[in-house]
Amino acid sequence: MAASVVKTIREFFRLISPAAPAREADFIEIHSHVMPIHYRRHGRARNYVLRLHANKTVVVTVPRQGTKKFARQFVASRRSWLEKQWTILETRKAPPHDLRPGMEILLHGRAVTLEVHPQGEGWELRAGAERTPVTRPDGNLRPALERHLRGMAKSFLVGRVEQLATAHGSKVRRIVVRNQKSRWGSCSCQGTISLNWRLIQLPEQVRDYIIIHELMHLRQLNHSPQFWSEVARACPEYRSAEEWLKQNSGQVGF
Repeated sequence: MAASVVKTIREFFRLISPAAPAREADFIEIHSHVMPIHYRRHGRARNYVLRLHANKTVVVTVPRQGTKKFARQFVASRRSWLEKQWTILETRKAPPHDLRPGMEILLHGRAVTLEVHPQGEGWELRAGAERTPVTRPDGNLRPALERHLRGMAKSFLVGRVEQLATAHGSKVRRIVVRNQKSRWGSCSCQGTISLNWRLIQLPEQVRDYIIIHELMHLRQLNHSPQFWSEVARACPEYRSAEEWLKQNSGQVGF
């Protein structure tokens, strides 16, 4: 009996005790739109890095020894940058999910029109000089086009990395071409260069800059002044390539 009484009393006080306050998420308001802020600690990061993703989410990379308090101050100090990035995102036209004949895509920095022509007993998709079979002329061309361009990009980009690595005296252990969603390329501390297959859509000088950027990370695995000095020596026109990316990257991805 005593045990049941004690249980009843505990249950009573559990019910009337105030609940622990919910953990609040951080938000920032940009142009009357409230966006969540996510903090990600990275063991190899040396600086705080701020990104505004296409889904209108702010992501802050925090160094291993960094603090969330300073990360919040960092976000507040970059408000004008976030407003500018927001405007860029808003002005970009979202690519259509379905691709049809007559639409244009960017390939090697030039706009090419998608065309479908009879080929034997089937159909052929043409995008500039590129050719690939499709099952029907009135369906979504995206799957066939992406499959073809990804295969082409894998061969082309691996070869180009090898050429530029030789030219700049860089030793690459491994080259990977991936379907990356939020970056053009990356370099690991093990010497692996990973590239986004959509680089095949960029102008030659912009594509080469991105590859050189990652090759220079083999010397400086950071974005320190020393790193940018290496980039400037290897690619003197890198600022114009960066500007092209800021102005035109919305065209990539179809």
